Amino acid sequence: MGNIRQEKLPLDHLLRPNTDGEPRPPALFMLHGFGSNEQDLFSFAPELPEDLFIISLRAPYQLPPYGHAWYSINFEAPRGKWNDVEQAKNSRDLLLETIEEAIAKYHLDADRISLLGFSQGSILSYALALSHPERVKSVFALSGFFDPELLAPEFRSGNLSDLQIYASHGQTDMVIPVAWAQQSADFIKSLGIDLHYEEFPLGHGVSAQNLANFKSWMKGKY
Repeated sequence: MGNIRQEKLPLDHLLRPNTDGEPRPPALFMLHGFGSNEQDLFSFAPELPEDLFIISLRAPYQLPPYGHAWYSINFEAPRGKWNDVEQAKNSRDLLLETIEEAIAKYHLDADRISLLGFSQGSILSYALALSHPERVKSVFALSGFFDPELLAPEFRSGNLSDLQIYASHGQTDMVIPVAWAQQSADFIKSLGIDLHYEEFPLGHGVSAQNLANFKSWMKGKY
């Protein structure tokens, strides 16, 4: 099977089914950044293991002319007030609903669900994984940070010890300062979560070395 576009889940998405024949494969859900779309991270799909069932999601809020967002951002406001928290929480819950329906629709292994997020997609990946660790095995968080405002009330009631996180950030990122990512890494480690954090000499993006490193780290983690 090749790449397939589907529109029968709560979130529009692209698929790259696993090609190893496993009937209940592990799945990787991709969450793009602010103003992008499901095509963005999907460009990584040919580079990723063939036993992964890949689902690249489109965020629910449209940003003209061609982009989408998981929630609105007011870049003129100070940190702590610039995110539309209610939209973010709605997207977090919609993402969980989409994962649940995808597990049933595509016969995925519910115990091997991973998230790959970039920027705003990383922020939402953190929020979902820490709120519902029973639903997520691994997170690959590129150029993002952890925002405690986006956590569900169930936070800390779940078992965080089985969660695995790879996080990376550009040392010269002018969109999300590297200090925010460093603070996030320290907090996540304090929760007893298995986290691997590294930085690269780049801005707000993903370098070839960054891609190679997280591909190497993900072996045996999904």
